[in-house]
Amino acid sequence: MKIKTKSLNETKNLAYNFAKCLTKRGLFVTLTGDIGAGKTQFIRYVLEYLKVDKKVTSPSFVILNEYKCDLFPVYHFDLYRLEQKGLSSIIPELREYSKENMLTFIEWAEFAYDEIPVTSLRINVEYDKDDIDIRWFEFSDINNKNAEFLNNFSKRISK
Repeated sequence: MKIKTKSLNETKNLAYNFAKCLTKRGLFVTLTGDIGAGKTQFIRYVLEYLKVDKKVTSPSFVILNEYKCDLFPVYHFDLYRLEQKGLSSIIPELREYSKENMLTFIEWAEFAYDEIPVTSLRINVEYDKDDIDIRWFEFSDINNKNAEFLNNFSKRISK
């Protein structure tokens, strides 16, 4: 499923609808795409909707930020600055944070695809080739473990 947003307000709307589909089961989400395209902003809006009261920032230098919301704990990884040795040191955490009853986001997941649980929901975010203000969000279900979530999300955004 590929969705075009033309403004921050549309991205916020998309993220809010994404958050509305979350259940206590949680979700393991990988984000890939262009640098600066809006991966962290999308996460920020999801967590805003979930009423996370802590400031949501990119964990580029700290690798992991933790947040709390009423439904479940939230974990936000950023693998951009890790090299292979650093990545191998956090593999146990990536696996641990892929369990149910939590929401986990991993930015720059392409650096660890061999280690990412196959039950993830992948979001690829890219700039439009002709208009830098337009973003394309492509949602895909890895291994069909999140088909129900994507189906509910698709119905919600097509209203």
